[in-house]
Amino acid sequence: MNYRHIYHAGNFADVFKHAALALVIEYLKLKPAPFRVIDTHAGLGVYSLDSEAAAKTGEWQGGIGRIMGPQAEPLPDEIATLLKPYLEIVWALNTSPAGIAYPGSPEIARRLLRPNDRLVLNELHPADYAELADRYAIHTQAKILNLDAWIAVKSLLPPPERRGLILIDPPFEAKDELARLARALGQALKRFATGTILVWYPVKDLAPVDAFYASLAGLGLTKMLRMELYTRAPDTAERLNGCGILAINPPWILEKQMAALLPFLSQRLANGPGSGWKLST
Repeated sequence: MNYRHIYHAGNFADVFKHAALALVIEYLKLKPAPFRVIDTHAGLGVYSLDSEAAAKTGEWQGGIGRIMGPQAEPLPDEIATLLKPYLEIVWALNTSPAGIAYPGSPEIARRLLRPNDRLVLNELHPADYAELADRYAIHTQAKILNLDAWIAVKSLLPPPERRGLILIDPPFEAKDELARLARALGQALKRFATGTILVWYPVKDLAPVDAFYASLAGLGLTKMLRMELYTRAPDTAERLNGCGILAINPPWILEKQMAALLPFLSQRLANGPGSGWKLST
């Protein structure tokens, strides 16, 4: 309940997560049938990067600021194409000089969805939920919930459309968060075996992450993609050295897209020696 994403909005982890989210949604749109996006830890939806809270950490300067800030180097053509759906939304929020804004996953999803697609945003933190509900009240295709995320995973699946994307992005405040996550994935797949699931997780050192993947062996996953970005060597549990995304039932093209994007991000967003990336099925 203490985690507030405003302190971390726009950082390297957001760049990676939101680029992947946009690519998956764009793929789902290739078929005319409607689908549903479920965001279990939605946050505020939009963040002010010149707010007092964001300025306390300034993490966005090492993330989105290196991708499209005034001092950022131009993007290679292939990377610009891959990041276009995501970056166009960032640009759209910053067309006035009123302040610097950054889209969270709810805003990215909302702007990418078609009129017949649906969006479910769940947020437990009471203040963040109130702001989220107020922001998206006018959007009839969005439903805003105030549930424990693990209850939401059980109750919202399968979606009526039978097509969809579930984004699970816990705050990782509890020591057993990875274990709870593994259990939640098992429950989600029982209800919606064909759905695409994106799970974000922090990387400090690799031992707990490897243990998490080992714990998934009993789920019988045949289509999964492990994607990790390290801004410095993942060799100590004392700091955040990177982050990862587990994609279950990913689009077939996502592995190829990430094979191009991750090497670039690991260089552009590096924060120390040992930066790198991992991509495996």
